[in-house]
Amino acid sequence: MSETFLPELPQELWRAGKLELAYGVRQFLRVMRMASAGLGQLLAEVESRGVKDLYGYGSTVAWFADVAGLSSREAGPVVRRAIALNPTRALDGTEVPPVAPATAAAAAEGAIGDHRIDQILEFLGKIPAEVSPEDREYAEKTLATLARKAGPRELADAEAQVLGWLDPDGKEPKDPEPAPPSREVTLERRKDGFWKLSGLLDDELGARTAAVLDAYAKPRPVDEVGQADPRSKAERQGDAFAEVLDLAIACPDQPGTSGYRTLLHVTIGLEELKSGIGTACLDFVGALTAREARLAACDCLMLPIVLSAAGEPLDVGRLRRFVTPGQRRALNIRDRGCAFPGCHRQPKHCHAHHIDHWADGGPTDLRNLVLLCGFHHRLIHHGDWEVRMAADGLPEFTPPQYLDPLRRPRRDTLHRAA
Repeated sequence: MSETFLPELPQELWRAGKLELAYGVRQFLRVMRMASAGLGQLLAEVESRGVKDLYGYGSTVAWFADVAGLSSREAGPVVRRAIALNPTRALDGTEVPPVAPATAAAAAEGAIGDHRIDQILEFLGKIPAEVSPEDREYAEKTLATLARKAGPRELADAEAQVLGWLDPDGKEPKDPEPAPPSREVTLERRKDGFWKLSGLLDDELGARTAAVLDAYAKPRPVDEVGQADPRSKAERQGDAFAEVLDLAIACPDQPGTSGYRTLLHVTIGLEELKSGIGTACLDFVGALTAREARLAACDCLMLPIVLSAAGEPLDVGRLRRFVTPGQRRALNIRDRGCAFPGCHRQPKHCHAHHIDHWADGGPTDLRNLVLLCGFHHRLIHHGDWEVRMAADGLPEFTPPQYLDPLRRPRRDTLHRAA
């Protein structure tokens, strides 16, 4: 073993420049790695001579743990690493070559540390037994050379490529039947009326879910007044989740809804629903405002429940479909997507909005319907924008006065240009 000296530290570290500090860290790191390699050579020699004969211990791990003040779990990797990197001797005196000689050389120079050594040794354990010694030696030498400068991820990528070259077919699966996916979802209603969604998805479903949410959670483009999407990433993903649910509910084969977007049990007085003042109960699970009930009722199945002043159900009306499948197809052809100016949403992401609301006597026909995405649907119901049907049979929108003092009507031009 070569004699190694520790580098000298400046007497006053606070005076050292950034280059001196970096150089000092690299020097001490190299010394530590070289010392670890020298320790491994000693441990390999103890293993070769027999620790029981030398010191009376049952294993080199137990002896080293006692000497170093370590637990057996801490001492084990150090001894196993030493045996893998250094030559040892069998009981008959014949030499047993190291498992990773090129890695051992890099470690002796202080070029790589314990973590990269363990990474290479783990890779060597994955090489099939039928691979020739020459190919195995070449693979180990290639990775040891790369590990001198590469990080863990780059080395892992190289290992995957080398393993693919050595064993292109991979291991034969032991069980031809794949294990069932592990998926858990929990939905709980909190006391404040919000719902808490949590779960655990397997890798495949998690990747699919992330891809869908990313596709629908993209920020809205800058609008005509230059305002960017103010929503956070979490808020955009929440809105994306709502859109995905809308798509699922609108599927004709979806059980329980038959393609209807919402089944709304309206337990509210008729006058309150018309005025938009008051509260309603949605599907008997919680309260929502009358304005929210009006929004949901634009494109849904409505089951009106008339209550007395004391809350007694007086009459349960018939289930009524407001927008028929034929009307929806005609809307898709006419508006070609969300009709709000500057919106790029496609028809499948849109609701059918009643311009004159049905609760106010508005009819369910094409002259009174317009496609709106979820965001702009809510904006029309709760904001200062207004929508009307122009003389040519196409919808146009009047902006609030703070956006345009003259309140000149606007139309969507994106879908028409397309």
